[in-house]
Amino acid sequence: MIVKYIFDRIVSLIGLLVLWPLLLVVALLIRYKMPDGPVLFKQQRVGRHGRLFTLYKFRTMTVNHGGSSVSVAGESRITPLGCTLRRYNIDELPELWNVLRGDMSFVGPRPDVPGYADQLQGKDRDILRLRPGITGPASLKYRNEEYLISDYIRTHRGHNGMTDEELAVWYNDNVIYPDKVYLNRDYLLHQSLMVDLHLIFRTIFYVD
Repeated sequence: MIVKYIFDRIVSLIGLLVLWPLLLVVALLIRYKMPDGPVLFKQQRVGRHGRLFTLYKFRTMTVNHGGSSVSVAGESRITPLGCTLRRYNIDELPELWNVLRGDMSFVGPRPDVPGYADQLQGKDRDILRLRPGITGPASLKYRNEEYLISDYIRTHRGHNGMTDEELAVWYNDNVIYPDKVYLNRDYLLHQSLMVDLHLIFRTIFYVD
């Protein structure tokens, strides 16, 4: 959709030009509060048509934590500053650069690590026709995903002898992720500029 493509490029450029003072302040805070590692978190994610790209976010975790790719609220690997950045989605502002580069869009499925989106089968693979997004219907429904997983662990701790990390991965893989795929397929069928603007508005103003 050419209108979406143009909208993404123009608005991401404007966003970077307008928000650069905030980006600088956050970078300095990370350097001061978390001096043991880089300011930016970089990771390979699955993009459009299954191609890998480098995602940029502000770092919110300790270095060399060795944890799973499924995050849980209250984890010790998430620093106090990182927790604040995550709560207000400030950690995702560097993704404006990914949008400007064409790796991502403002609205679409969240970019997954290898082993998820690239392993989709059948009609579910249709969502790989979309550029990954900063926000989207699945992102909005699961904006408190880390807390949902934390609650699940608390109420199922020790079930079948599983560790907390194993419970988190199981709940994500068998409950949350399949629902996200369904929501993203529905978005693919009904996407439009007006739908995107509505989702962006809900994201910025925390409208359910």
